[in-house]
Amino acid sequence: MKRSTILITLVIAAIAAMVYFSISSGPTPEEYSTVINEERVRKDEFMKSGAESPMKDKGDSIRALNYFPPDLKYRVLAKLEPVTNKQVRVLETSTGEQERYLDYAWAVFELDGQEYKLLILEIMDMGPNRGKLFLAFADGTSAGQTYGGGRYLDLRKIPAATTIELDFNKAYNPYCAYNDNYSCPLPPRENILSVAIMAGEKNYK
Repeated sequence: MKRSTILITLVIAAIAAMVYFSISSGPTPEEYSTVINEERVRKDEFMKSGAESPMKDKGDSIRALNYFPPDLKYRVLAKLEPVTNKQVRVLETSTGEQERYLDYAWAVFELDGQEYKLLILEIMDMGPNRGKLFLAFADGTSAGQTYGGGRYLDLRKIPAATTIELDFNKAYNPYCAYNDNYSCPLPPRENILSVAIMAGEKNYK
């Protein structure tokens, strides 16, 4: 085996090990809850006073966002499966417009003994988010406990990785959940789950 091939193999193995141990040997439920709740406090502060907040014009009427309690059950390690014949994916938005994304990979994971599969997309539009990974999904809580237009996960791209972390505790509402002036992409049909993902952000009330 060539030296370059060995080095690449070792790098891939190291990345996979780091991702695995970050989950299997991760924080205790109490430590994890503390981290998630601190992130939520910071988001509340941004919503109230951030220059780019979708609610910046609502003044003192802004209330804290609603969430499911943090639950490590919904922090899963998914297997990445390549998309054969990657294509440009056109998603409809909440305002009837269209946005283009590129197929990236399938994320295959188990929850309560059942296997699920979600399509991860790559942002194509020019700008600071170009090339970043994006996952929009709807589930059994959508249009009830959670926003009807689905929720989002921002994912970290790791070259040559064969797994990816999906932390549904970090699932968040698009800006159009707070302000109708925003245009937000809706989940592709492949990402509409029947299972209830009882994690992440709830409807804003």
